[in-house]
Amino acid sequence: MSASRVVIADDEPLIRGGVRMLLSGHDDIEVVGEANSGVEAMRQVRDTGADLVMMDLRMPGELDGVAATRMLTADRADGSVTSVLVLTMFNDDASVYDALRAGASGFLLKGSAPAYLLDAVRMVRSGSNWLDPAVLGQVINALRTSPQAGTSTSELVARLTPREREVLILIAQGASNDLIRQRLVVSEATVRTHVSRILMKTGCRDRAQAVVVAYQSRLVQP
Repeated sequence: MSASRVVIADDEPLIRGGVRMLLSGHDDIEVVGEANSGVEAMRQVRDTGADLVMMDLRMPGELDGVAATRMLTADRADGSVTSVLVLTMFNDDASVYDALRAGASGFLLKGSAPAYLLDAVRMVRSGSNWLDPAVLGQVINALRTSPQAGTSTSELVARLTPREREVLILIAQGASNDLIRQRLVVSEATVRTHVSRILMKTGCRDRAQAVVVAYQSRLVQP
């Protein structure tokens, strides 16, 4: 895999500088831009071709971190994906779930960045997920019952982009990641990213639970 091209989006220059310092000196990571708002993050991704954004949730301007995440993780005509790793000081339930439902592939607290930032970036870039140990417990507790208790499976599926729904259909039909890659003509990492976003957005623990959601919502017919 080529080096991760990273944009750091935070309205605090000191935070951006600190993150850049932590990521510097590693051959598999290249910081290609910085942004102080959601709008600027979108512009930086467009101009640099970044494949990962370190996203603060609360920034000034018309586009906060959650809205920018939703836009950055939307489907693209060329099939490429931009991953978002949230880097924030807020660990309340609303911040965590809003970010994950918007399409973020990871959630890291700023206080944990010195210890976990490199691992988080590499995991997210590979198409996997990263949850800060400080919020992992509350996420697991929320998933102990059926997905998103009180939310219909149709509403869960509605959170997905058209491409994510296409991937979920293939999963429900028993397709492996390799077969999905061949069908959609995308990379293995892109498939893993789509799968991770499906699980995050629907609140499913694993692929088996996602299959249940696909059938219960009638996205897939028996």
